[in-house]
Amino acid sequence: MAAAQGQFSDHSDGAEGTEDREGTSVPPAFRLAVEALRGARLRPEIEVEPSRPPQRLAPYAYALEAAVVEGEEDLADGRLVLLHDPAGHEAWQGTFRLVTLVRAELEPEMAADPLLPEVSWSWLTGALEARGLSYEEASGTVTRAGSHYFGGLAERRPATQIEIRASWTPREGRGGVPDTAAHLAAWCDLLCQIGGLPPSGPGPLDAGSGAVVSLPQRRGPQHP
Repeated sequence: MAAAQGQFSDHSDGAEGTEDREGTSVPPAFRLAVEALRGARLRPEIEVEPSRPPQRLAPYAYALEAAVVEGEEDLADGRLVLLHDPAGHEAWQGTFRLVTLVRAELEPEMAADPLLPEVSWSWLTGALEARGLSYEEASGTVTRAGSHYFGGLAERRPATQIEIRASWTPREGRGGVPDTAAHLAAWCDLLCQIGGLPPSGPGPLDAGSGAVVSLPQRRGPQHP
């Protein structure tokens, strides 16, 4: 398993990816939440890379990009951003917010399922609930988009991609710090599920996992 990595951003002074030498510019709750993300142990199929955090959504942000990789195939990919506003945010109903984008290519028979958007959204909420995580103000969209190729790309078969954009407020625990490692693990469950992988076996982060239905295994997002 690989530990999560990523870029850390303190935007309070307008400088991206920086903090003062003493570290006093970063609220302790946010620092602990980020340390938990960085120390999370993930499934071996998950590859994580640093990602530049957004600069205007919150005073503090931390971002990860991940892909589900099997062999040489990317089955799904996504981005997870942790936002923090020490003053609180009315729309969030809290001081932390998790924002995500997850996407994968679908097999034709799955793409035609009229219930796919509802089922896909339930995968997100189900992944959180399966790990016993409390959250509030969840919102998002599920988009199904088709691509047809022409000219020099005409030999490619039509493809359909599903994209889940979502955000939710994790419940804050002791010291006002949410269990970000567990939320990251749940997000990786979603990423693997949309990529067509079966649930992971029992482990330190898998307590409370329930039965899930995954998409058939397939080739992931393709780029020209």
